[in-house]
Amino acid sequence: MTPVTAFEPVFTSTEAAIRAIRLMDLTSLNDDDHDARIIALCHQAKTPFGHTAAVCIYPRFVALAKQILAAQGSPEVKVATVVNFPHGDDDPATVMEETRTALSDGADEIDLVIPWRALKAGNEAPARALVRGCKALCGARLLKVIIESGELQDPALVRAASLLAIEEGADFIKTSTGKVPVNATPEACRIMLAALAECGAQNRVGFKAAGGVKSAQDAVEYLAMAAAHFGDEWLVAEHFRFGASSLLGQLLATIEGKKPVAADGSY
Repeated sequence: MTPVTAFEPVFTSTEAAIRAIRLMDLTSLNDDDHDARIIALCHQAKTPFGHTAAVCIYPRFVALAKQILAAQGSPEVKVATVVNFPHGDDDPATVMEETRTALSDGADEIDLVIPWRALKAGNEAPARALVRGCKALCGARLLKVIIESGELQDPALVRAASLLAIEEGADFIKTSTGKVPVNATPEACRIMLAALAECGAQNRVGFKAAGGVKSAQDAVEYLAMAAAHFGDEWLVAEHFRFGASSLLGQLLATIEGKKPVAADGSY
């Protein structure tokens, strides 16, 4: 496994926070989400320090989000949505239809949960088929594959899930749904970045840390690992994302000097 060294960015902690904002999929995936909440989320995606990479919402809000982002002058913010979410065990035909509908409504990015329980039981075929099928529907639009690393637990399974997603056409490999007890962890990040490096896919496949990334310190730690593997220049939205709901406020506070974070991740 590639060793991960301390993060020594060429930018200050404030610049690191600004960069993290621009790498964020600002997320609202609550059962009680409603139009007003999604409208507010879209407004939050446009900050004085740049816009987030995307908003990530349930499929029923895709058309609304596209409309609001265009109206507020930030159509460059992508609209991501989730399928086979959160449990990963929907009927494959249902997942495919859900994907088609989301794309028809204007989704720019699809975040797909693989059938991780089957994978954990030793059967890769359902995950491979679903990733391959959804990517065929997405075409040039991004497919982010959620492997649910905290439920797979075994490092070998996290690696295997990452590799199969890459092999079947994923544009990103993503840690978690944020709906299980263990979500993104530094160890899962290390394994998944190492999988990208192992097959030389880092120029065509990105990485997304999702769930539990709540502070500027967390963000710096994940940036550290990615930069150690692939260099500071890899830390762009085409290659690296955070999936988070509460992180934005922490980053804005850091930028505004209310709670600065050091480059080594300490406050």
